[in-house]
Order: sequence, then structure tokens, then C-alpha cells
Amino acid sequence: MIRPADTSGRVDNDGTPSTASDDLLVETRRTWRGRSTAAQRSELKLVWWQEIAIIAVFYFVYSAIRDINGTKPVSEAVALANAKIIIGFERHLGVFVEQHIQHFFLQSHLVVEALDVWYGTTHFVVTGALLLILFYNFPDRYRVWRDTLAILTALALIGFAVFPMMPPRLLPASYGFVDTLRVIGGLWNFNSGPMNDVSNQYAAMPSLHFAWALWCGLALAAMLRHRWARLLAYCYPAVTVVCVIVTANHLFTDVAAGGAITVLGYGGAIGLQALRSRRYKWS
Repeated sequence: MIRPADTSGRVDNDGTPSTASDDLLVETRRTWRGRSTAAQRSELKLVWWQEIAIIAVFYFVYSAIRDINGTKPVSEAVALANAKIIIGFERHLGVFVEQHIQHFFLQSHLVVEALDVWYGTTHFVVTGALLLILFYNFPDRYRVWRDTLAILTALALIGFAVFPMMPPRLLPASYGFVDTLRVIGGLWNFNSGPMNDVSNQYAAMPSLHFAWALWCGLALAAMLRHRWARLLAYCYPAVTVVCVIVTANHLFTDVAAGGAITVLGYGGAIGLQALRSRRYKWS
């Protein structure tokens, strides 16, 4: 059972000093100590159907911007040129090793197929489940993490628009990558009729899969008391990194960019939380 972490002091249970953003959340939680989660939701004016409406509208806008008309508005030449820029950058740093990692895992089709399924399912299922847990069990933290998710997703959409990039699986054969969803299979693949018509396959920079997975790991770790449990929570984004590399959906630079927008999203959400706290004090 997930229980709120003990954050009554400035030092965590594992001896880790709290940050300024932690202190802000601590003050918020002190306000709600001793109240039921239902009472907290009522005081915070969190209504389940309003949250569903907000998320539905945001997801509709996200889908419209990211996927409508699929890759048609994006020039294949531009997407390939942008991919070559990132590959050149990684070669300069000596970290363009994704092809070798993929070929190592291709020795086990069972593992690759499992990663294909992971890629196609956990992205939405785990994220949605954690939003529900936050809303019902941790209403005092819900808005911060909801806002983090919204901001990082908006930043990703900007990235997709200004820097469309061909994922490794679509690169010319000379690069040596394999489209595992097409060759080995999972629950679906991008070449199926409906998916090919609406999915923007050049939405690779930044990696929203990793950004959402990192969000999940951080949000889940914030709910847990023990260090070992938090480490397990961080395993989810770690496995997702392996997944997006082995399935040739992203390069390491895409993953790093996904981490960057998550940090920016959390910073923006903390700023919004501070504004809400001030407004609550003066109301």
C-alpha cells in the first residue's frame, strides 16, 4: 500500500536534505495534516469530472498538434536532415552506440517483443494510473504533478513542431537500425493503415516516452517512504530508456532532451504552486 512520505522536517528519512521545492510542498502538506483525502480535495476544489474534462481537452489538443495528418505536413528530407544533425552531434561526443545496443538485444526476439509491448502500452497506462493515485490518495500533491505533466508535454509539442526528426528505425538501411515493431512485432505497428494515417512518426525529439516515464518515476518516488522503494520507482524510467533505444524509436540525445523538459516542467509547476499558495494566504 502506498503511503505518504514523512516530510515533517527538512531532512528525509534516508538522511537526504530537502530542497527548496520540497520545503514548499512540505508547507502545503502541513496545512492538510489530519484531514481526510476527501476533505483535502474539497478544500482544494478538486472535482473528478472537472479534472477528466481538463485532461480530455489537453489530450485532444495534444493529439491534434502531434498526430493529425500524420507525417504528411513534415518533409521527409527535413526530418532526415535533423536526424543527421543529432547523429553527427553524438558521433562528435563518441556516444553514437545505439545501433550496437539494439543488435545485442536482437539476439533474443522474446525480449525485443516484450519491449515492443512495453513501448506501446505503459506510456499511457502507467501515467494514467499514477494520475488517479495522486488525485485520490495525494490530493495535496496532485496539482503539482498534473501541472508538471502538462508543461513538459507542451514543451515536447514545441520540439516536435520546430525540430521534426526521423527516428532511428526509419533511417536508411546504411545506418543499420531495425524497425522492431515491423520486423518482430508487438501489439501494433506504425505501418498499419489507421496508425500510419494519423501518427506523426517524426515526433522523436524530445523523447516524450522517456519524459512521461521519468515523470512517473519521480511522482511515484515522492509517494514512497523507503529508499529501496524509491529506487524501484526509478527502475521504470530506466527500463523505458532501454526500451526506446532497443526498439530504435529514439537516440540518447532525444532521451536527454526528454529529461530536460521534465525538469523544466517540474520547475514551472513549483512556480504555479507558489502562486497558488500566495493567493490562498491572501484569500
